[in-house]
Amino acid sequence: MSISTQNIPLNNGIKMPVFGLGTWQSKSEEVKTAVRTALDVGYRLIDTAFNYQNEDLIGEVLEEYLKTDRVKREDLFITTKLGSILTRPTDVGYSLSESLRKLRLSYVDLFLIHIPLVLKKNDPGNLFPMKDGQLDHDGNVDFEGVWKEMENLVFEGKAKSIGVSNFNASQVERILKVARVKPVVNQVECHAYLQQRKLENVLQKNGIVIMAYGPIGSPGSSAMLTVPGEAPPPVLLEDPVIANLATKYNKSPAQILIRNLLQRNLIVIPKSVTPSRIRENGNVFDFNLSPEDMLTIERIDKDLRMFKFHIMINAPDFPFSDPV
Repeated sequence: MSISTQNIPLNNGIKMPVFGLGTWQSKSEEVKTAVRTALDVGYRLIDTAFNYQNEDLIGEVLEEYLKTDRVKREDLFITTKLGSILTRPTDVGYSLSESLRKLRLSYVDLFLIHIPLVLKKNDPGNLFPMKDGQLDHDGNVDFEGVWKEMENLVFEGKAKSIGVSNFNASQVERILKVARVKPVVNQVECHAYLQQRKLENVLQKNGIVIMAYGPIGSPGSSAMLTVPGEAPPPVLLEDPVIANLATKYNKSPAQILIRNLLQRNLIVIPKSVTPSRIRENGNVFDFNLSPEDMLTIERIDKDLRMFKFHIMINAPDFPFSDPV
């Protein structure tokens, strides 16, 4: 089965590709090369965000491929997210309108609340205002009000599906209590060292799928992930269990890690700007890990976050103080 043909049904009946390209920290020409490479080898899910500041670059490539019929719009699945300076009811519509303008699209397939955080909007050009070493938040998030506006975008046809990202279980439950349109996914950090089994159980009961970012442990982002004064996290790609399985299956450690998540029926979006790695990451549909090897990987779970989000720990809705 090829990359472009494997899908998962969402709770609204829409089918979503199980595998795609993450584009966090991908800017300038490198993100355009990454998206072109991904589309050429069969990726159809592209994940971006208002906060990533690369939607305009991705939009150039999408327009290029759509105008030349290299891909059809109905075969693409484009995800973007609400800006963190715009996580308030009055700004939800503007956030998506700006994203659609930059992406050169009339709708997105999935629109997510990026993180349960609302930042001050003193300077609209500053997406990440800081104060005393922390992101300068603007109080509690109006979850119910924001979600209502997200739903309105579905009713208007500007977003086919909506969901959340970086939400803990209680925050998801809070959305579900008021939802006319249920979230279809929760995009969270998920990999062999942070397997999110408890959160997965809660989400499954409501038909919500985990969309896994950082699936190979984000080896290229250690400087941003390390908390000052803390030792750097272990490198998941160098774990001996994963290395042994890579040898057994004649695959790379990254391919083993991605395949493990796919066999858990999760959606996986590894980020890369290197064409050879983009191709390698997608070459995971020609083998299956045995049940015994899936269990072996399950045993190396450390409940270890690589993304600490330490610069927002003082925000009132900081999601990772909750164990699930």
